[in-house]
Amino acid sequence: MGLFDRLSRVVRANLNDLVSRAEDPEKVLEQTLVDMSEDLVQLKQAFAQSLSSQKRIESQYKKSLMEANNWEQRAKLAISRKEEDLAREALVRKKSYSETALTLNEQLNQQNAQLETMRQNLATLESKIGEAKTKKNILIARSKAAKATQSLQKTMSGLDTSTSMSAFERMESKVLDMEAQSQSVGELAAAGVEGQFAQLEASSEVDEELAMLKTQISGSSTPQGILPESTEDSDFSSKDQITDDEELEKLKRELNNM
Repeated sequence: MGLFDRLSRVVRANLNDLVSRAEDPEKVLEQTLVDMSEDLVQLKQAFAQSLSSQKRIESQYKKSLMEANNWEQRAKLAISRKEEDLAREALVRKKSYSETALTLNEQLNQQNAQLETMRQNLATLESKIGEAKTKKNILIARSKAAKATQSLQKTMSGLDTSTSMSAFERMESKVLDMEAQSQSVGELAAAGVEGQFAQLEASSEVDEELAMLKTQISGSSTPQGILPESTEDSDFSSKDQITDDEELEKLKRELNNM
């Protein structure tokens, strides 16, 4: 294979590829229907011309038959009048018209066959056009759906879904942290209030117990105006007071060390 042949094949291949990629299904289908409709118009025109030709041939055929019959009658008339030469001439004319009629009859048969073929072609082409119109609408709808799907796929492929989902996850984590912080603050506030009430309750209990102790001590102490019976009891009382003072001092030291 020569260089120019190979180069020509490469060029044709590239051109075919460009044409194939440039083809829009909707436009190609529309143009195909236009071409088929133009073919149908041309075929109808040819059929009309053939039909007109058939009628003309049929008229000539009938006229030739009629002329052949007329010259036959004239030949008979000439023979009856003993005019053989005239009868012979009439038969020559009859023969000519008969041959013309025979030729026209052959043409008429051919024309009828051609018209029948054209009639079938017309019916077939009209049927194909109707079918093509239905298919065109379906194919155009499918083409549009395919284009929409392809566009959607391109859009989806251009989206970074992992980054978007990561952002959602970060925001979800942040919201959870904020909710946890809010709950903790609420719990701390509740704990502070409960602690204050607990302190109040504890203070109240201590005050009550202190009052009870005061009552007990005051009830057990010696009433005023009554003197001790002996000095021994006074000595014991003084000793008990010293012991109590020591206990109080010890208690103060322990409380201060706490």
